[in-house]
Amino acid sequence: MLFSLMIVGAFLTWRGVIRPEGQKLLTDLVMDVTLPASIIRSFQIDFDRNILESCLAILLVAAAIQAGTFLLSAVLYRRTGDVKHKKVLQYATICSNAGILGNPIAEGVFGSLGLLYASIYLIPQRIFMWSAGLTYFTESPSKKELAKKVLTHPCIIAVEIGLVLMLSQTRLTGFLNATVNSLASSNTAVSMLLIGSFLAGVKFRSMFQWTYFYYGAIRLVGIPLLVYLPCAALRLDPVVTGVSTVLAAMPAASSCAILASKYQCDEVFASKCVVFTTVLSMVTIPLWCIFLA
Repeated sequence: MLFSLMIVGAFLTWRGVIRPEGQKLLTDLVMDVTLPASIIRSFQIDFDRNILESCLAILLVAAAIQAGTFLLSAVLYRRTGDVKHKKVLQYATICSNAGILGNPIAEGVFGSLGLLYASIYLIPQRIFMWSAGLTYFTESPSKKELAKKVLTHPCIIAVEIGLVLMLSQTRLTGFLNATVNSLASSNTAVSMLLIGSFLAGVKFRSMFQWTYFYYGAIRLVGIPLLVYLPCAALRLDPVVTGVSTVLAAMPAASSCAILASKYQCDEVFASKCVVFTTVLSMVTIPLWCIFLA
């Protein structure tokens, strides 16, 4: 169903129903409204010690993944001659599209518990995205700027609200519960339509180059495999292992192209990295989901 929605999004874009300004609107709608609502709803569960331990486990796994990909990014692209391309590849290695694309997939495969774990998983990535990730394009932001960007992000605010509700075992009721549920229920559909719209204008011939295949293999196969093996060896909770692996298998973050454009770092190359891995992930993500489920 998820990838069928992506096809619908691409078709609507080809027909001119979804235009560039519409893509921006859908992006803001997902990141600021439907995804936060979906995160809050995912925390509306009976709290027990096992869930707390699993949340801590996935937080540690996510932090280890970010640290590991940061180290890998310093080694994997040493032979990349173009400095701008190297910066793009390094950023795209530590920052995946686990937010917009990963959350609905985690929810679709692993249910509400999967989305809860996914929202926790994303905390370290958002910190790395606005700290270490940003240093590839510009100077590192101050601690104050970093804290502001992370703590005021709508999805982080949703996690904070969700944690308070879960720990206090407070349930949303009445119109508030109905509103959150309605918005949350639309998140998967809107997210997949958005991703599909990004794929509509792709010219695939220009991406049949070694660099894109090399990066795609790292992003979609190598990193998730390096996540799955130790998680399986440590016999972590299957949902924790599954969510961690699936989110590690997400394509390059769309913010990669945005930052490359802002800091004159070859946004065309960055956009192709995002699109190429997103298209390729339509094959690799279902395979990972089948393997993990």
